[in-house]
Amino acid sequence: MHLDLTDHPDADDEAFVVEQTRTYNRRFTPRDVQPLCVFVRDDDGQIIGGLTAKTYWQYLDVSFLWVDERHRKSGHATALMSAAEAEARRRGCKHAIVDTLSFQAPELYRKLGYAEWGRLTEMAGEHERYFFRKRL
Repeated sequence: MHLDLTDHPDADDEAFVVEQTRTYNRRFTPRDVQPLCVFVRDDDGQIIGGLTAKTYWQYLDVSFLWVDERHRKSGHATALMSAAEAEARRRGCKHAIVDTLSFQAPELYRKLGYAEWGRLTEMAGEHERYFFRKRL
């Protein structure tokens, strides 16, 4: 036996470990993972904001929320989150989770009713990572 430590894993090896973990997890949890994306487009159809997430196990799990800097403070982030939460409720979700960094949007999530449940300090030496949750 030997350990194989790499920062360039073979894609098949990585996929194997992921699938083995998912196979094990399915014995205990429903397989109901669904992607959920919401976009804001300008009049030309260009994306000026977007949200990527997944719903599973009665949770909305927000991965990324972005609004072009020229369009911030216009309510787009709130609209994206509201649309995602509404769709998550429609899918049967009862909770939402998201994490953000101190230079991103912790105040936005607080304003939207999210409660902080965890924090990591000294990310890259100077930032904090916040973990938020909300009952839908």
